[in-house]
Amino acid sequence: MALFTLTAQNTIANQFLAELRHVDWQQDSARFRNNLERIGSLLAYEISKTLAYQPAQIPTTLGSKETSLSSQMIVLATILRAGLPMFQGFLNMFDTAESAFVGAYRGEYTEDNSFDIVQGYTATPHLQNKTLILVDPMLATGQSIRSVYESLLFHGKPSTVHIACVIASRQGIEYVQKHIPHAHIWAGDIDEELNEKSYILPGLGDAGDLAFGRKR
Repeated sequence: MALFTLTAQNTIANQFLAELRHVDWQQDSARFRNNLERIGSLLAYEISKTLAYQPAQIPTTLGSKETSLSSQMIVLATILRAGLPMFQGFLNMFDTAESAFVGAYRGEYTEDNSFDIVQGYTATPHLQNKTLILVDPMLATGQSIRSVYESLLFHGKPSTVHIACVIASRQGIEYVQKHIPHAHIWAGDIDEELNEKSYILPGLGDAGDLAFGRKR
């Protein structure tokens, strides 16, 4: 499996990530959503470098031009609701891809701060032999990604799996590497710690609340 981070080198992605993390800039939910979308587009571009391509002849008004176009069937999947802005960034790049949506969230915390993943709504195309790109802004414990991925397998086994996030914890990466060892992980940045509630430190907070408003 591959592990890629945008911050491995200095690019404009640093600015987008800084704005996502900054407590003052986070007050502007439209700006927050826009930065999630931009990080999504950047990660989609990086993933596009790994796809299979085949020659194609493109007619123009004055002749024709040979190029290479992707031959892979892509399904973009995201977890409602936090994943929607980042998902849009991917869809901007892979605009012919099919889409899958899963409603999942952390259940009630127990006394030891553990929790189960609760799933509800699912809408997905068949996944058999397709390229699955699973998009979620925060890879904290990795439990949500694993739960959603395993539920999607009831709709077919993809040929390739990519997991894309804005910020990943080291623990979440290790969890995914253990439980979905064939998946490639693409992150904007990596943070080293989780707090007692399993939120990423320093992270950025609750991406869903910051993008769409606090939930009850």
